[in-house]
Amino acid sequence: MSPLVSVRGLAATAGTAVLVDDISFDVAAGEVTALVGASGSGKTTSALALLGERGDGVQLNGYAEVDGEVVVDGNGPTAAAARVRGRVVAYMPQHPGSALNPARRIGATLRELARLHHPGDEGVVRDALRAAQLDGDTLRRFPHQFSGGQRQRVALAQALTCRPKVLVLDEPSTGLDSITRLQLVTELRELAAGGLGILLLSHDLDLVRALAARVVVLSAGRVIASGGTDVLPAAPELAAAGTKALGQPLLQAMNLSASLRPRSRDLVLHEVGLTVRAGACLGVVGRSGSGKTTLARCLAGLHERFTGRLLLDDEPLPVLRKRSREQHRRIQYVWQEVRGSFDERRPVDQQVARTAQRLRGLEPGQAHAEAVATLARLGVSAITAARPPSRLSGGELQRAALARAVLAHPDVLICDEITTALDDHGTALVVELLTELKDRGTALIWIGHDLGLVAAVADQVLMIDGGRVVEQGPPTTVMTDPHHDLTRRLVRAAHLGHQDSPPVLIPDLRSEPRR
Repeated sequence: MSPLVSVRGLAATAGTAVLVDDISFDVAAGEVTALVGASGSGKTTSALALLGERGDGVQLNGYAEVDGEVVVDGNGPTAAAARVRGRVVAYMPQHPGSALNPARRIGATLRELARLHHPGDEGVVRDALRAAQLDGDTLRRFPHQFSGGQRQRVALAQALTCRPKVLVLDEPSTGLDSITRLQLVTELRELAAGGLGILLLSHDLDLVRALAARVVVLSAGRVIASGGTDVLPAAPELAAAGTKALGQPLLQAMNLSASLRPRSRDLVLHEVGLTVRAGACLGVVGRSGSGKTTLARCLAGLHERFTGRLLLDDEPLPVLRKRSREQHRRIQYVWQEVRGSFDERRPVDQQVARTAQRLRGLEPGQAHAEAVATLARLGVSAITAARPPSRLSGGELQRAALARAVLAHPDVLICDEITTALDDHGTALVVELLTELKDRGTALIWIGHDLGLVAAVADQVLMIDGGRVVEQGPPTTVMTDPHHDLTRRLVRAAHLGHQDSPPVLIPDLRSEPRR
């Protein structure tokens, strides 16, 4: 039986730069094929070729066939690519915010897709929501009313509404807590069992091990290994953060409560209290939509609808628009979906350097040198950083956003899911740099779903559920002897891909407001 997708000798170039070269893989009906590799290795470029899509100035050639239609040949994308797009191949991007119209309710978007691809079929939207672990309340809301993890599931529902034969998933576990990720595995297995061919692009090697029948490993745009999951590299062990003498309280939140609307009684944070000390790292974990990002935005001064007190060095800390330039410098925030924070008209390295110019008063040449050096430490070369944002991968942009914040020399650095688009090597580079910042006295707030990584970097862990702190303590205690039911479920579900994985939990289909 012929595969649904057959790619042979695919190449992509941008001017003299070779993005991918001689890429070959198949996707069979009812199976998952995974493309894995470091950020910038060519995974997304290869996958988008199935839709006949490419970045500005990128030339495609080689051979790609989808469901009997040749979509790429020696002359580039063919006319058939438009016929398979959506109807045969649906694509869920790495950054879900880019796939959702901020001015339209989710229901209007999904129903329009259903009418376009399956007129008269009333059940297509309902089935897509169920497969994405969302309920009917989702249809009435706008994209900004969801957390990052929830937007990921909405984007998945949007792709499934097309009822394609081939589903391309670019980092589908980004922003998902361990319980939701475990449920995602169940749903994707069911979709594959129904005959859907899935092309999975992921740095989450446990997710790949749990799902993939075939694996293609990419490096610098070329295939370096292919076969079963045995070709995957072993994940490095991260040592837990050791206990040490901590500095004075630097940033404090007292009785912090927040809502999404002015004067609303529907709170998304309930009397949260925390203290971050100089040279320490506070890890904040919880399910998608639990309130983690709202907490981060309150601390960064971006979310103004809150009550309670924020103190920096025991002095009141106002909202962002009322902060001084020095307060701007002292507290920096790296958020989850970074692509929208870059200006497409300017090279990335110049945008990173601008922070040191504005907040530290450096001359342009000195600021640019610092930017290039910091980016290189994070694995983003000077040649790559000199390109516009659209020419960088999601992982490269994520590291550029971190470098931009680091160049401010902040006293408090808030990191919201900053390694979700990174492979193990990229994550190790980030952890190494942040460990150095801690040793110099920088206070870190690390928001994440990767419990192992949080345990490795944090001195204290805060577990949030429904906007409330339900458990806190040293990571070794919280992860090995959890007291709250949610903590126990998250720890159990984190063992995805291992022999001691727990049974899949029944999905919780509640669609919570954005936190």
